[in-house]
Amino acid sequence: VDAYGEEEQKVGLLTMMQEHLALPFAVSLLGVEATVEKVTMTRDGRIVAVCQRNGVQQRIDVLDLPLPKPAPEGAEWIAAYSYWRRGL
Repeated sequence: VDAYGEEEQKVGLLTMMQEHLALPFAVSLLGVEATVEKVTMTRDGRIVAVCQRNGVQQRIDVLDLPLPKPAPEGAEWIAAYSYWRRGL
């Protein structure tokens, strides 16, 4: 409600993901199982999922993340972010 401008709106959506997305959860990336450990924002303003496998981390744009079925609790905030992005 109090988000003025695109940046504050994006931070608001990130905050909702961080508060409501059930972490960690497993995903399949290129046929390999990995774990989504957290959701954060990069210096250039992208919202990314930090994925880990065998001690190696990789950041993947949250909108490119292949969510498992059923999706984890709170995944509706990723859908809300996707909807918001399409409206820009």
